[in-house]
Amino acid sequence: MSGRIAALDVLRGVAILGTLGTNVWVFTHPDGATGFLNLMGGAGDDGGALLRLLSNGKFLALLSIMFGIGLAIQHRSALRRGARWPGWYLWRSALLLVEGLLHYVLIFEFDVLVFYAVVSVAVAFLVGRSTRVVRGWAIGVGLVHVSLVALVTLALVSGAAELTGGPVLPVDSWWTQVQDRVEHFAHFRSEAFFVLPLSTVLFLVGARLFQAGALEDSPRGLRLQRRLVVWGLGVGVPLNVLTTLAGPDWFAVDRYACAPLVAFGLLGGITWLVNRMRAEPGVLRAGLGAVGRAALSCYVAQNLLASALCYPWGLGLATRFGGVWFTVAVWSTVSAFLVVGASWWLSRFSRGPLEALWDRAYRAPQRLARSPEVARG
Repeated sequence: MSGRIAALDVLRGVAILGTLGTNVWVFTHPDGATGFLNLMGGAGDDGGALLRLLSNGKFLALLSIMFGIGLAIQHRSALRRGARWPGWYLWRSALLLVEGLLHYVLIFEFDVLVFYAVVSVAVAFLVGRSTRVVRGWAIGVGLVHVSLVALVTLALVSGAAELTGGPVLPVDSWWTQVQDRVEHFAHFRSEAFFVLPLSTVLFLVGARLFQAGALEDSPRGLRLQRRLVVWGLGVGVPLNVLTTLAGPDWFAVDRYACAPLVAFGLLGGITWLVNRMRAEPGVLRAGLGAVGRAALSCYVAQNLLASALCYPWGLGLATRFGGVWFTVAVWSTVSAFLVVGASWWLSRFSRGPLEALWDRAYRAPQRLARSPEVARG
């Protein structure tokens, strides 16, 4: 890991396992995705509101920020090589789109990779622009997002709309779930379309924070980390608690406004903590770092493992057990497997399995374009 930013892999690992903490409620609900959506709308709350508060939206927002930081790293690397930008990065976005579509159809209704791919294309053309241009775009898109959140909240508070997951869809077979994901694409992807402006802002701000040195162990980095903690944890957490206690009518503000603010606090706090630690990582930090280095593999694996554990076509544990403690047990079990599995794999290979496959797919057309036969063609 020589030459790598100390906190980068740990942040990615926390974001991946935290995202599992958000998604695990989908798998452990006996009625699957639509049952979980009805639960979030206030129907049949199982007493897990506090645990959902801890994860709701925060780690998905942190993952979005990390994607923005990754984009900025790719941009910096391209500049150092003298390569054209965005150039081949657009091929990377296309691969992410294909990966996301396959993941959505075959494994998980609430995949984030598809709209990350879309957002990455737009942000790729902005990341190298001036601070004034990037700030203008971030403010403009941010105002669109705030307006959407305000409209949804007004509709919920006034009673003009209500949160609902719609009719419960069967989860008895894998093929039935695949068919339902295709047939109800608009239903399951509605949140993804809604958060496109927010994701764009998080990508842009994440990229700018990286460029400003927010992950550095330096006086400049320390100042930024402290500001992120003050605003994200000092201001964001109390607001997050208030909107949660206000009830489901304030769901949009809670998930799409307060949670991203807390995510920036996590970014600053985790970075500060890692930079204060000794150079040689302990067991926990090494495990989180391994998950972060194999982030794509772990993201897909956690959804596949949770599906196999919980759905009737697998072990069917959700219908046999259920409840808050079962949800905690599934998250803990899958997380431990990912930490141990990623550590074991990376002790033998330089990349995670999907990362290695991804790298081959990414470089294949570049090698073809540089081959003498093509050049003469």
